[in-house]
Amino acid sequence: MWPPDAEPEQDPESAHSPRSGSRTVPGLRALLPARAFLCSLKGRLLLAESGLSFITFICYVVSSASAFLTVPLLEFLLAVYFLFADAMQLNDKWQGLCWPMMDFLRCVTAALIYFVISITAVAKYSDGAYKAAGVFGFFATIVFAIDFYLIFNEVAKFLKQGDSGNETTAHRTEEENSNSDSDSD
Repeated sequence: MWPPDAEPEQDPESAHSPRSGSRTVPGLRALLPARAFLCSLKGRLLLAESGLSFITFICYVVSSASAFLTVPLLEFLLAVYFLFADAMQLNDKWQGLCWPMMDFLRCVTAALIYFVISITAVAKYSDGAYKAAGVFGFFATIVFAIDFYLIFNEVAKFLKQGDSGNETTAHRTEEENSNSDSDSD
């Protein structure tokens, strides 16, 4: 998938077709996430996070006093970054970073901050754009909360599998030590 081929192979039949001049550029197509990833649960959540963050950002831009403008912008950029990082499988290429923990912390902080600024926007300001931003912020809070709940379950399941292997090894070692102690008497 990456890097894209310099010159894709063409069928002899398609070279003479009338649509051969309207083919897509492979370099631009390589930047788009795969359809299979976008249809997955993680892909849908990242699309929803980036979409809701962008809509909330636009609502704060349009409002009369844009005090909470930075949070939706940063969350939008982070969601788009993680969307492309997961789609391009950068977590497999860059092993030194703890991707699940970074994604978990991003979702937890986003959910908490969106919840606080949404309550503030709805309760304190009477501007219609602030109210809309607050409502979209509540939706974003729910989506981020679902995402960090799913990430937490995956990490907990992974840690349980690792701990169960360590428990059996430790239990066997303890039994061997206790058996050797009782045999020596």
